[in-house]
Amino acid sequence: MTQTHPATALQVRRLAGHIGAEISAIDLSQPLSEDDVAQIRAAMHTHKVVFFRDQHLDHAGHLTLARQFGQPTRRPGAKHGVHPTGYPMILAIDPEAEDARYGRDFEEEYRLKWNTYTAGWHTDLTPAVNPPAASILRAEVIPAFGGDTQWTNLVSAYEGLSPALRDMADGLTAEHAFFAGCQLSDGDPRDREIRALDRAAPQVSIHPVVRIHPQTGERALFLNPASVKRLVGFNPAESHRLLELFFAQIIRPEYTVRFTWQPGSVAFWDNQATAHLAATDLAHLPGVHRTMYRIALLGERPVGPTGFTSEIVSGEPLLAYDEADPT
Repeated sequence: MTQTHPATALQVRRLAGHIGAEISAIDLSQPLSEDDVAQIRAAMHTHKVVFFRDQHLDHAGHLTLARQFGQPTRRPGAKHGVHPTGYPMILAIDPEAEDARYGRDFEEEYRLKWNTYTAGWHTDLTPAVNPPAASILRAEVIPAFGGDTQWTNLVSAYEGLSPALRDMADGLTAEHAFFAGCQLSDGDPRDREIRALDRAAPQVSIHPVVRIHPQTGERALFLNPASVKRLVGFNPAESHRLLELFFAQIIRPEYTVRFTWQPGSVAFWDNQATAHLAATDLAHLPGVHRTMYRIALLGERPVGPTGFTSEIVSGEPLLAYDEADPT
């Protein structure tokens, strides 16, 4: 007999005017009722990112939680990044682990290669033709200060455009690729290694600039500085100027929320309607770091207002982990 669990009276507290809410009075380490899942999903779609404090999740509990909301996915092969032993569908976000794999100060070195000071803003895995629908990130080791994360509401950013600019954006498409926000040089040996890794298994997609949210029907300005290489159909100068305008729009402070992590904090965000930025204020401090873990949930191909559906230029769609190459 299937065990049922009573619904919880969730407490949802808004954190900012356009985005973000904190949910309390729930233990994510316990199986959730169908009503709990529905309430949390609805809050996530309404507020775009929801936060939980004082949770006690290990890797198994994190995976169990994620599977109640969708299918975990994973980039196959060497591009996936670092993962905990036995949990290849969980991405470890830990500078020390990344340095051990990619070389010392890998993250800090590539921050110095950003094309703009805002190039860290990103939506997870948009070079894939079907970017994740949502992501669940939990904090394990958190320093006494710094390391905050910001999210922005791409629906509010779209709605804040002038009507004429919204009309134009509705018909545009953009090319998304990894390292689009970085300037890589063939004269740098480490850059050549990254280029070689990317060329060995390229992942590039064309997405509508405005995405119709598959659950809410809202329109979102589906662009991010880290991964958008160009607007299709424009010369480089025109594309650059228009992208600057759109990128400035999505990171306007009024559309954002900033979250200060604590051990046991969990963030659950709508990857179809947000971009986010990890603070870089700890990189210069030796011995100060944070360790976090993320699961991305399988998404679908974005569809724009004209009916354009995202197309693959290079690579393969993301798959549910159970179907993916586990290497």
